[in-house]
Amino acid sequence: EVQLVESGGGLVQPGGSLRLSCAASGFTFGSYCMSWVRQVPGKGLEWVSGINTRGTITKYADSVKGRFTISRDNAKDTLYLQMNSLKPEDRATYYCAKCWSTSWYALDYWGKGTLVTVSS
Repeated sequence: EVQLVESGGGLVQPGGSLRLSCAASGFTFGSYCMSWVRQVPGKGLEWVSGINTRGTITKYADSVKGRFTISRDNAKDTLYLQMNSLKPEDRATYYCAKCWSTSWYALDYWGKGTLVTVSS
């Protein structure tokens, strides 16, 4: 059974940092690209970032480019999202998701999410 479990969310002040983690199990983690997606309460999903199988290619939404860094540790079956210079508009539930193909946007399994709140 595929499982994705996010952690690391919480309350942070504007300008602060958080590091999200996503522990994967039930599949060969290193064989699939992975993405982070977020959802603001009451709004739609926003794709945030994606990373290829080896962690050598990454992509970001314009809204987070230069502030967020995606990475992965295939030996630990874990995906990360380092978030710096956080803004109030980054407040959302963040989900990690597994790609079902080579596209960062075609996602077949999702975690339950971790809430990030940016507020002073």
